[in-house]
Amino acid sequence: MHHHGYLWTGPKDRFDQEALRRPPHPEPPPAGSRLELIQRYREVAAEFPISDLPPLETAYWLIKPRSVVRGTWEEAKEAASWLGEQLAEYAPRFAADRDQDTNRLARLVNATAEQLRSGADVSYGFYLERPSYLSLAVVTCSPNWANPELTCPVA
Repeated sequence: MHHHGYLWTGPKDRFDQEALRRPPHPEPPPAGSRLELIQRYREVAAEFPISDLPPLETAYWLIKPRSVVRGTWEEAKEAASWLGEQLAEYAPRFAADRDQDTNRLARLVNATAEQLRSGADVSYGFYLERPSYLSLAVVTCSPNWANPELTCPVA
């Protein structure tokens, strides 16, 4: 078991494009469906696997391009440390004062290490100076507990 780290920052309105953050339905729309429904399905099917937008389900980071992996670690503690470094770097830009609290951030890092040791994924999101958003995730791989059929992006 190992862990992959992911980071995304960008405009909040782009982050809110939920259709591009969820995998397409396994079955395309039936023949005779409205043209706009078919076109939207094709757009999502083409964009979801290659988009750098954070998926709604954390495990789906594993099907994103290999280039979006920010790091890979064998030990949960190392992955949690990376997440802590990212939190420290972005904390001055967090929109909410409580999110900047160093004790709270340290607790998040400790909780992350525990969750990763148990095989779970972690995902955190923070509003930055308006109107931006930060998404951080660490995904357990080989296998992923939440979605074991997903393959490792760096294998």
